[in-house]
Amino acid sequence: MNENAQLIAQCEEKAQQWLSPAFDEETKNAVKQMLENEDKTELIECFYKDLEFGTGGLRGIMGAGSNRMNVYTVGMATQGFANYLKKNFADRDEISVVVCHDCRNNSRLYAETVANIFSANGIKAYLFDDMRPTPECSFAIRELKCQAGVNVTASHNPKEYNGYKAYWEDGAQVLAPHDTGIIDEVNKVTIDDVKFEGNKDLIVTIGEEIDRIYLERIKEICIDPEMIQRQKDLKIVYTPLHGTGMTMIPRSIKFWGFENVHCVEEQMLKSGDFPTVVSPNPENGEALTLALRDAKAMGADIVMASDPDADRVGMACKNDKGEWILINGNQTCLLFLYYIITNRKATGKMQPTDFIVKTIVTTEVIKQIADKQNIEMRDCYTGFKWIAREIALSEGKQQYIGGGEESYGFLAQDFVRDKDAVSACSLLAEICAYAKDQGKTLYDLLMDIYMEYGFSNEATINVVKPGKSGADEIKQMMTNFRSNPPKELGGSPVAVWKDYQTLQLTKADGSQATIDMPTTSNVLQWFCEDGTKVSVRPSGTEPKIKFYVEIKDNMKSPADYEACVKAAADKLEAIKKSLSL
Repeated sequence: MNENAQLIAQCEEKAQQWLSPAFDEETKNAVKQMLENEDKTELIECFYKDLEFGTGGLRGIMGAGSNRMNVYTVGMATQGFANYLKKNFADRDEISVVVCHDCRNNSRLYAETVANIFSANGIKAYLFDDMRPTPECSFAIRELKCQAGVNVTASHNPKEYNGYKAYWEDGAQVLAPHDTGIIDEVNKVTIDDVKFEGNKDLIVTIGEEIDRIYLERIKEICIDPEMIQRQKDLKIVYTPLHGTGMTMIPRSIKFWGFENVHCVEEQMLKSGDFPTVVSPNPENGEALTLALRDAKAMGADIVMASDPDADRVGMACKNDKGEWILINGNQTCLLFLYYIITNRKATGKMQPTDFIVKTIVTTEVIKQIADKQNIEMRDCYTGFKWIAREIALSEGKQQYIGGGEESYGFLAQDFVRDKDAVSACSLLAEICAYAKDQGKTLYDLLMDIYMEYGFSNEATINVVKPGKSGADEIKQMMTNFRSNPPKELGGSPVAVWKDYQTLQLTKADGSQATIDMPTTSNVLQWFCEDGTKVSVRPSGTEPKIKFYVEIKDNMKSPADYEACVKAAADKLEAIKKSLSL
């Protein structure tokens, strides 16, 4: 039997199990159609593996099958999670969890399914009355002193997707050893083990009472309320891109004292179809089209957008020519940390034990700011659970004052343990007001940073490889890079190689050192003599391999900015050739 025939046979055998009475008629009919179809592509995609926890939990396309998001895969994941919680907290009189969801199609159904299964297993479930931002789920876990939480969301993925983020009692996404512990329990579960019938006495609806406490805590982050009062008429345009941000972000910005907050009307419609955008991702300029339309019409100072689960923020501001430009994720993180450090120093709030965190793929200019300002900066893996880990490690000893990553996520506080667009949008409004108070714009602030700390241009190259064949191709690409690493990138000699899978650092002269990280990760990094940095990693949540490129330059005045950007674009093309992309 050839390999393909063997794979089809395995998928058919697995699909037959989905025709049992445990599954509803709609699911069984969909599976029957796959089995009867001569083209077995869909059958293979839906059944070649089980949907599994990755760096962001459970995430996949909705539909019938073991490799799809549906009430059954959600159910088995939740039953396994419940089994693990009961083992891990066996000494507790009561185990409780928070269940939250976003605006996506089926999100409420999946969230209610999750709450029912937890309650059927004797676990108290605090279920939000409607969609809420991801960071509020993290906040509620800590506020209600729960042992865990589940947020049903696929973040900024296309509308066909949904997902399931698992949180631990510290409000952070699950890390070792609990991640593998939960996976082991999930893998033992069959559909017949799942207790779908909920216990209503153990399901508690929560909402406004948590909202109020959350907003009050976020307001504590505000650094200069007097300056906000002076700039309370700052013209702000905000869009939630049809998602959960609409519930909290305009409220928070107004609560900070800003009185001129305009929301994009068409995108204040809650919808899992995201009808006004190609992709509900604030990283994509297209998603801000309607917000920019409104900003131009009203002469706004700042445009901000949150993704559907409101943990990431995208923004646009006017440049020195009065043209609207997008601020990328690295620049966003840079502006936030620059402002926090500058202002804490100016107000005498900075302590010697304060620290900031960035991920290894985020701009190194942050490191230059931290070094010059004598602030401790820590590097961690991609994903906010690693930033949350740094906060937890220093709890009670050092104060976390901010951290972020290049993919538009920022966290300005420690009472939430995931990226937070609610606090980030509020703080962004304050930063914009701070600039305006000095007769500047956000763009001017960015130019100030580049002149003092050096210009940096970042780009992310996403190579999408869907399905099983794509996963195999991505694996082979990483193998090839390890066995034959580049000697130069865009004409710049590589000085240092880092392999986080082996935790080995290698220099061009052949000398080696060990990288100090909590665990291994499938990431490669190359640092060039001229400051160029390239990182490569397969995505943990999507069928793609990502290349993060950072190109450095010197910038003596804002007039040099466009020339630096153009030189960086040319360099990027040369780097792509070096990597055969």
